[in-house]
Amino acid sequence: MKVYLEKENKEVDIEASTVEEILSKLNINPTTVIVSKNGSLVLPEEKVSQDDEVKIFTIVSGG
Repeated sequence: MKVYLEKENKEVDIEASTVEEILSKLNINPTTVIVSKNGSLVLPEEKVSQDDEVKIFTIVSGG
């Protein structure tokens, strides 16, 4: 499936069955990002399929 990485402004091709597996394969700490699947925010346990549109957004905070 195609996964969009907002921080790097690029798409990568990856095979995974859950959001957690995608993050693991990309070496991304789940506490540093939010993930959307088909336009809705999802948890790491969420199942994904090849037809899903997955986007990973980096959390930015500051003061």
